[in-house]
Order: sequence, then C-alpha cells, then structure tokens
Amino acid sequence: MSILTSTHPTSSSRSGISLLKLAALGVAILLAIPVFIIVVNIFLGGSDVWQHLYDTLLFDYVSNSLLLMVGVTLGTLVMGVPAAWLTSACDFPGRSVFSWALLLPLAMPAYIIAYTYTGLFDFAGPVQTFIRDVTGLGYGEYWFFEMRSLGGAFVMLALVLYPYVYLMSRAAFLEQSANTLEVCRTLGYSAPQAFFRLALPMARPAIVAGVTLAMMETLADYGTVQYFGVTTFTTGIMRTFYGFGDLAAASQLAGILLLFVAVLIFAERYSRRKIQYHASGLRKASQRKIQLKGVSAVLAFLACLLPIVGGFVLPAAVLLYWAVFEAQSVGWDFVSLSWNSFYLAALAALITVALALVLAYAARLHKQKSVQTAVVTAGLGYALPGTIIAIGVIVPLAWLDHRIIDGVQHLTGDRVGLVLSGTIVALLFAYTVRFMAVSLGSIQSGLGKVKPSMDMAGRSLGCTPAQVLRRIHVPLLRSSVLTALLIVFVDVLKELPATLILRPFNFNTLAVRAFELASDERLVDAAPASLMIVAVGLIPVILLSRSISSANH
Repeated sequence: MSILTSTHPTSSSRSGISLLKLAALGVAILLAIPVFIIVVNIFLGGSDVWQHLYDTLLFDYVSNSLLLMVGVTLGTLVMGVPAAWLTSACDFPGRSVFSWALLLPLAMPAYIIAYTYTGLFDFAGPVQTFIRDVTGLGYGEYWFFEMRSLGGAFVMLALVLYPYVYLMSRAAFLEQSANTLEVCRTLGYSAPQAFFRLALPMARPAIVAGVTLAMMETLADYGTVQYFGVTTFTTGIMRTFYGFGDLAAASQLAGILLLFVAVLIFAERYSRRKIQYHASGLRKASQRKIQLKGVSAVLAFLACLLPIVGGFVLPAAVLLYWAVFEAQSVGWDFVSLSWNSFYLAALAALITVALALVLAYAARLHKQKSVQTAVVTAGLGYALPGTIIAIGVIVPLAWLDHRIIDGVQHLTGDRVGLVLSGTIVALLFAYTVRFMAVSLGSIQSGLGKVKPSMDMAGRSLGCTPAQVLRRIHVPLLRSSVLTALLIVFVDVLKELPATLILRPFNFNTLAVRAFELASDERLVDAAPASLMIVAVGLIPVILLSRSISSANH
C-alpha cells in the first residue's frame, strides 16, 4: 500500500508544479514586454519627427530594405544550394572537407567582413593602388566595383549568411531516398535533371526556411549598412533615436520593421502549408553518391571553395595580417574591452539558459495551451532585430526608472540616478529576449531525449519538480546546456545594435570598439578586436560541424 501511495504526487509536489507553471508564465510575459511595447507604438499618433520621416525617408527605408533582402536571397541561394547538393549527393576531391568548412563564414559577423573588404578594395586599398601603379591611370579614369553601396552590402551579407541556406538544404538532401533518385535516373534523367526536377522541389521547404533566416538576419543588420551608407530600417531607427532624440518615432519605425519580420515568418509557414514529402526507401541519397570526374569535379570543387575563401579565409587572413603587422599594439584598453565583452556575454548566457531550463521543463510537464503558448512567445525574440528589442526594452525600463527616482525623492529627498535603463541590466534583459530561442531549442532538444519514466522515478521518491530538474535532468542535459551557453555567449559577443543603444555611458565592448574604429576609418586598428570576435565565434561553428559529421556517419 505504501508503494502505491508513494507514486502519487504529494501536496508539496503539486505546489511545485504550480510554481513552475507560474514561473514559466511570468518569464514569458516579461520577455514579451518589448514586443508588446513596439506593437502598441505602431498605433500611437505620429509626432512631427515621424511625419518628417514619413514624407522624406520612409520610402528609402522600405525600398533599400527590400532590395537588400532580394540581393541576399539570390546570393545565398546561388552559394548555399549548389554547395549543399554537391557535398551531400556527389563525390569529388575535397568533399569531406568542404562539408564542414562551408560553415566557417558563420563565425564572421557581417560588419567585420565589410570592414575587411573595404580596406582591401576601397580607393586607398592595396588592390586599387596596385591597379593605378600598374596602369598609370588616375582617379575616375578606370571603373572599379564600389564597395560602399547597396550592391556591396548584399554581397557582404550573402557571404556570411549563405550557411543558413546550406545547412537547411544539405539536411534535406541527406534525408532524400537514394531509391527515389535512382528511379528518376532510370526514366532517362541526367544528374542535373534529377536535381532540378526532383531533389530541388523536395527540398523546397528546407530551402525556404534557410532563406527566411538569412532575410531576418539581413533586416537585423546595422553595422554593415551603416558603414556602407545604405539607409535601411535599422539605420533609420538608430538615427531617429540618437539624432532626433525621438523615442516614439523610433518605436514606430521599429514597429514597421516588426511587420516586415512578421510577414517573413508568415510567408515561410504559408509556403509549407499542406506540403509533405516522404522518403520511400531505406537507403538515403548520401549513401550512394554521384561520382564527379574531370571538368565536373573541378567545377564542383570551385563551387564549394569560392564561398569559403570569400566568406572566411580571405577576410580572416587579412585581419590576422593587420593585427600582427600593422595595427597599434594592444594594451590595457584592449584587456578592459575583452573583459567587458566576456563577462557581459557570460552573464547573459547564464541568465538565458537558466530561464530556458524553467520554460522547457514547464512545457514538458504541462501540456496546457497557456504554457505551450508562453514558451513559444518567449522564443519570438530571436526573429527580431536587436534595434527593435533595444527600443522595446528602453521604453519600459526608462518609465520604471523615473518611477523609482520619484519614489526615492519623495521618501528620502535624495535624487538617485538611473537604476535600470542606464546600467547593464538593460543590456542583459535585451540579450535574454533576443537569444532565448537559441537556448530554448537546445534545451528542449535535450529534454526530448530523456524518457518520461525518469521524471516519474524522481517524483515517486518524493522529489519536487525543481529537485527532479536539478538532480536528474540537469546532469543528463550537460551537453545541451553547455551548447546553449556557448552559442548564446558567442551571439552576445557579436551583437552590435542592441549594445550600441543600451550600453551604459563610457562602457565599450569588442564589437562596439571595432565599429567605432571602422567608422573613424581606422580599419587596421579595428583588426585585433574583430579578430578576437571571429576567433571566439569559431568555437560553436566547430562544434556544429562535428555534430553534423557524427550524425551523418
């Protein structure tokens, strides 16, 4: 009898479940506040600044953002899809290396690659200087591609964002049945025809998902477009916030950008409506590859090599050369910047992953619609640019700061400074909202591999849900937790627009310093900070490459 009764949750366990549910709902509501603030501002009355933006600049913001998205879409498709097909379905020299090396540009932030290529190919750079020395031509007497332009911006973004399309497409191609492709070949189709008529349509949902991610990252970019002088929503929001000092108008611009993001998400899901492709056959396409020889092998080699060289090898080599031979020697200032960046990223990663554990475990225990919706809502921030989240964070925190200042002055007569909006609290809040989805995905994936019987065993021994999570799940989720911590850490290290808006006075990070030096045309001196960001960014890329390689063997 005692055994039977011990399997039923005690009152303390039931209260623990209720507290977990309340905690999950509270976290979700807190993380949804910035988005709610932006949505509300869309419907507020416009100020004089907003009217000025509407009459003069809004068309440029919309048109340039759309053109940039179109350019990045074409670029990522051209580089990502062929490389994914070649490394998954074909065999040629270097394929095994390319399969993971094509992910390396993920470690290179777009604004850093923009600084590097500008230093190489701008008028005063070594390439054009060499052309003038050899030909004897002067300024305006020869044509050269203008780096600081809309075209230059989408090339830079496409070079670092194509891995999203590559990853999604390659996963789809690897899952396709070899039998299906062989049937296509028996009907007289060549390998290219089999690709275009069968493999590509079957992989369309995955390709669209990868392109959507690339477009959302394009909308979120600030450093590249600002440095190249391209007016987009992100540069408009920053200019309105800093130049005009109009928070309401900046919020309304952020609201329109939010609508862009919502349309992208809706379009991606709409494209997959009622579309299901099932692989018929036990063998996958990756198990029997098309042998490429001669010219075909050379073309495949170049198709995979060029994106890697353009997106990682060349800019990384230039940064390394600048940092070692030409940049000013680093001193204590660089140490201070590194410390600011690292401890900020570490705190944000710890907070984000801890809250993700609460949300993911609540979703595991509670199947009610309210909890599931809360968890989904908490992860929406990753789809939003850092500028939107920064504006959504500063509005409520500034309001709360003024209430605190007024309260303290009323009670004590003293006047205190900003408690929340002027400190790293605002930055940590913004980072948590922005990168919660990253850690949630990793934690939920790990929890999905833990059998429900483990929960039941812990509960039968009288453990509360919190104790089950701490004593059973966290040790089992060590790999998933470490992965989530690492990815959030690196993402925070690279984040630029939110840090620029919310950082405390006289507080700099590696990303901010690289941006400031590049804006002052000190590209060489920006190399050490940029190289540090890239080097740290390589860690999750290497881990991701290893996990993909082990999963496919």
